[in-house]
Amino acid sequence: MDCGCLHSQLTTTVLVHSKGRSQPPKFRILRCNPQLNLSSLDSMKQTCSGVALELKLRRPSEKLCPVQTVGIRCDHPQNADLPRYYSRKEKKPFPIPIVELRRAARDRMKNRLPKRRVPPPKIGLVIKSLVPTAYNVFNARMTVINNLKRLLKVVTVNGCKWCNEIHVGPVGHPFKSCRGSQASQRKGHHEWGKAVLEDIIVPLECYHLYDRLGKRITHEERFSIPRIPAIVELCIQAGVDLPEYPTKRRRKPIIWTGKNEFVDADESELPDPEPESPKPPVLAEIPDPEVEPPSSTEETLLLAEETLVAWEKMRAGANKLIKMYPVRVCGYCPEVHVGPSGHKAQNCGAHKHQQRNGQHGWQTAVLDDLIPPRYVWHVPDVTQPLQRELRSFYGQAPAVVELCVQAGAEVPEQYKPTMRFDVGIPNSIKEAEMVV
Repeated sequence: MDCGCLHSQLTTTVLVHSKGRSQPPKFRILRCNPQLNLSSLDSMKQTCSGVALELKLRRPSEKLCPVQTVGIRCDHPQNADLPRYYSRKEKKPFPIPIVELRRAARDRMKNRLPKRRVPPPKIGLVIKSLVPTAYNVFNARMTVINNLKRLLKVVTVNGCKWCNEIHVGPVGHPFKSCRGSQASQRKGHHEWGKAVLEDIIVPLECYHLYDRLGKRITHEERFSIPRIPAIVELCIQAGVDLPEYPTKRRRKPIIWTGKNEFVDADESELPDPEPESPKPPVLAEIPDPEVEPPSSTEETLLLAEETLVAWEKMRAGANKLIKMYPVRVCGYCPEVHVGPSGHKAQNCGAHKHQQRNGQHGWQTAVLDDLIPPRYVWHVPDVTQPLQRELRSFYGQAPAVVELCVQAGAEVPEQYKPTMRFDVGIPNSIKEAEMVV
């Protein structure tokens, strides 16, 4: 082919998007030399790969023919790192660093911005638009619990007898990662046994508040106030009505008389409340003696898919609720408190609790503090156990997701980066040593 008859030049521009970085995008141009055959790639000086590609086709007259752009974007990066493990001697980081909080406070004082309108939860009212979300979160939690009880009849989950690590699979993993009692004598090996539902879903409890704006719970009241699951307490404060856990509902905003003092408004002048529309039914937990395993493989698959949908629905709804209803967590231990300020019970037993007199170091909680995801090793093939020498090639996923995947459900897109689906696992140790 005569290169002189070529009236256009093909230019490929590769645009690399780096998620979470503030650096400007980098452009690399790959040009085909018209002096050589177009089918050859010898003229390409550089090669690069990215998450987003932008292809531009330049023609003799760009005014007559506009530039064509094709964008390819991937929101989920490949081989994402797992959340960092914090030892008992380390304090959890703040969701927003202290430096940024101080900088924002200085900016507000400098610009003299007007105060925002106080949200309804801080003046004692319930956000009516979030009441259906609270019921959905409560029912989704019950669906996950009931389905996991049935799936545990057909999917084996092992738990270590000395530490809180679990493994989804017929045989426990061989990694030396035990941090329990006398782990040095066992050289870090686990002693596996049968796991239960509480090993998969952490039973995180908190105090139930009759009035979330009332006085803080003292140390002497720690045994007189009932404790319920934290996610259930959040749903109750958001509008879910449970007869066994009554709570105070206000119809008028409170009247502040001081910095931390207020009085309730007079609601006697208000007309009688109109009959509300019937609220969604509340699901109940299935007792253990009544749990039946799925009868067929198709039912197991449908049960696993329903569990994954309920799991994502519960987390997404809880993430909306914690943005409006404050939730606190201790920076040293897993204690959670649903309310504007933490309780005063001196029951923190974390590292150096004697210096704090057993008091908790309260800070703003995030979603993983309210619903802790128990990460486990992903098993690519259930028939083949994991090998200790190939540990760096395996990925991890939350225990609920891994259990549903082994039951036959499709892997959600947001969990594929941590499960390392794009990493090829070597067939032998010699092949793994050849990997750079």
